[in-house]
Amino acid sequence: IQQAQLGAKGDLEAMRLDEEFLRALEHGMPPTGGMGMGIDRLLMAITGLGIRETILFPLVK
Repeated sequence: IQQAQLGAKGDLEAMRLDEEFLRALEHGMPPTGGMGMGIDRLLMAITGLGIRETILFPLVK
């Protein structure tokens, strides 16, 4: 709703509703899948080290 209001005010960066996508979803969502491997996991696979040794930005407590 907020994006529609911004678009009505002339905001060119406001996100528009994708009517065609919503119409396609009425027929069902196609099977989807994928794989997202982060740099830390890739380094783990290459080096054989654990996540604590390869993580780029460790949590600081």
